[in-house]
Amino acid sequence: MNDKKSVEQQDLTINLKAEILKYSKNWYWFVLSVTACLIVAFLFLRYATPQYHISTELLIRDDKKGPSMGDATSTFADLDIFKSSQNIDNEIEVLKSKSLLQKTFREMPWLQTSVYLEGTIKSSEVYGKESPFSINIFNLDSSAFKLEDLIEISVENSSSYILKEEGIRQSYKFGDTLKRPYGSFVINKVKDFAVGQDYSVKFNDLRQYADYYNNKITIKAVNQEASALTISMDDAVPDKGEDIINKLVEVYNRDAIDDKNQISSNTIKFIDSRLINLVEELGGVEKKVASFKEQNNITDVNSDVQNFFSQSADLYKKVEEENLKLKVINSIQSYINENNDAFTLVPSSLGIQDPTLNDLVQKFNELQLKRKQLLMTVEPSNILVQNIDSDLSNLKTSLKENLANIKSSILKTQKALGANYSEFQRRIQGTPEIERQLLEIKRQQGIKEGIYSYLLQKKEEAQLSLAATISNSRMIENTMSTDKPVSPRRKLIYGAAFILGLMIPLGAIFVINLLDDKIRLQKDVTDKTLAPILGEIAHSNDSNKNNSLVIKDKERTPVAEMFRLMRSNLNFANVNGKNQVFLTTSSMSGEGKTFFCTNLGASIALSGKRVVVLEFDIRKPKLLLGLNIKAENGITNYIINDKLKVEDLLIPIKNVQNLYVIGAGPIPPNPAELILSKRVDELILELRTLFDYILIDTSPVGQVADVFSLNHLGDSCLYVVRYNYTFKEQLNIVNDIYENNKLNNLMIVLNDAKKNNAYGYGYGYGYGYGYGETIEKNLVSKLKGFFKRKS
Repeated sequence: MNDKKSVEQQDLTINLKAEILKYSKNWYWFVLSVTACLIVAFLFLRYATPQYHISTELLIRDDKKGPSMGDATSTFADLDIFKSSQNIDNEIEVLKSKSLLQKTFREMPWLQTSVYLEGTIKSSEVYGKESPFSINIFNLDSSAFKLEDLIEISVENSSSYILKEEGIRQSYKFGDTLKRPYGSFVINKVKDFAVGQDYSVKFNDLRQYADYYNNKITIKAVNQEASALTISMDDAVPDKGEDIINKLVEVYNRDAIDDKNQISSNTIKFIDSRLINLVEELGGVEKKVASFKEQNNITDVNSDVQNFFSQSADLYKKVEEENLKLKVINSIQSYINENNDAFTLVPSSLGIQDPTLNDLVQKFNELQLKRKQLLMTVEPSNILVQNIDSDLSNLKTSLKENLANIKSSILKTQKALGANYSEFQRRIQGTPEIERQLLEIKRQQGIKEGIYSYLLQKKEEAQLSLAATISNSRMIENTMSTDKPVSPRRKLIYGAAFILGLMIPLGAIFVINLLDDKIRLQKDVTDKTLAPILGEIAHSNDSNKNNSLVIKDKERTPVAEMFRLMRSNLNFANVNGKNQVFLTTSSMSGEGKTFFCTNLGASIALSGKRVVVLEFDIRKPKLLLGLNIKAENGITNYIINDKLKVEDLLIPIKNVQNLYVIGAGPIPPNPAELILSKRVDELILELRTLFDYILIDTSPVGQVADVFSLNHLGDSCLYVVRYNYTFKEQLNIVNDIYENNKLNNLMIVLNDAKKNNAYGYGYGYGYGYGYGETIEKNLVSKLKGFFKRKS
């Protein structure tokens, strides 16, 4: 059990090494790929447009997240007109609105043009003080935004330039007015510049340009607890980004102030209209007092009479207060009923201490402001606006009903006060007429003066609100851009390029191996079949392509050593002490079984054994052709002609003693039937007595079944599999033969092994290659040796 576990661990180690070496042997592809990717990354970074991060922070006055910003409003917190009803979420939506950014861009007319400095490969935008000239546009048509080619400007000298438009070049002076079908504009010199430098100009539709930047600008809360916002964007021109953000904040604050001032302005207008009438009434009463005193020669009124009439004065004051309330109610009713604009603010209900009325007026004005803010981001047909319109209509109805109820109450109060006042008048009829009349006039004068003072106070409050109104926000961090670009990120790009450079060859090698259907490694064979492997034969580099015999006496080449090892392995493969006749086959033609038979026979013969090689591939004989031998008689002649003897067929090999070959003879029309002849059995039987080893080169078993007809004559079958040639699926043939014992003592021979077929799996291959040879230790060989398999 432990031995089995040890073998499994060893196999796992070998597999891991093989997988690593499978990629490391192609190390130069990784070097080339990484180098190419890093060069591409360098070129990308060289010509990519850098982006800078521009940001600012705003502190928003948010009723939900803490007190206001320590401004003048805290001093007048008791005044209704200073109350705020905003929160940070609403302000984020306002700042994000397209309409606000479009309004911002309309206040930045210089953004109608973009100036680019032309380079050899790319162009870069110049802005503000970096631009050598400015363009003032008088009028511009929409066709200017659709020009196919940009207007090109080439500096001619310090006072003139060359304008290239639609292929036409013309010289102009700085300051000349250019009139074109799409508009008119002037190009003015801003600063000195290099003569001959080329620029291009693009006209921008500010509406679309604002929408483009609206997608780039990010607005978010700093955190959940603070009422601060961060406004940021990434742009290639940091100065332009800073200008856009600063202008956006400026327009936002100005719009917020304008909204707040509307209520105060309407209140002041209402008070002014009431003061005009009150001043006239007060002046008439004062004149009446002076005239009455003059007519009656009165300088003072007795204090007793004043105390007597004090109650009458209080009662009259109440009557006048109710009259004032009635006038205010009538004025508000008239304002609501006669106002043609349904979406204007209602003046404050001055002097009416009715909580319901004041609450309705406040809610009505808040909804009006909220509706206006929504219209900055949505259309009037939007469901949110329609809901507010419905709420305003309901509030207006409620206001009318509430005013009617208050008016009815005032009328009842007036009626009750009038009755009491009449009763009191009857009680003081005994008062001297002159004193009574004088006190009556002074009482009217005091009441009107009190009302006048009250209205002046309210006017001052409204004017103070108008003067003290500040913006919703203030910058707590100036708009700044980063000193270094935030994109493209150089380290990330180079890192990604390096990883991509590794992944491309890695993936390519993986896919190639995944789709490869040829046998490349010994593992490909062992994974498919349990048949034993006799050994490997190295690739032969013999320059003599006309002679397949590469085994010679005292030969020390890797191929010769591999055949010697194969010869030794055959001795260990003895079955019951009888292993004389070997059948050699393969899956298909071209796998080197004839080469293998010839040189294995030569290797055995060099050890002093008598060996004969039979060319039994009578359908497509190649053995004699590879040895440059011609024979008159062969196997087919022997089978057909009973008079021929074995000695007539044997051909000795001159360069190898004890090695003989027998040719196939002429190709018969019925090779399968001819192999079944008894003469074949007689031939093999007689050869067993004459030779120590008999090697039979048969036809490929994957194409014809001749080898099965000869199986009863052989002791073992050597199945040749060629690296980089035999298909993996053809090993199913080997597995079927081995599992079903269709051929005697089947053993696999791996042929044409090269260095790339042996990493981690060589069967004696490391010994055969280079043992005893002189190795040149130059730089290339050292690098190659570093990555090759250790023997």
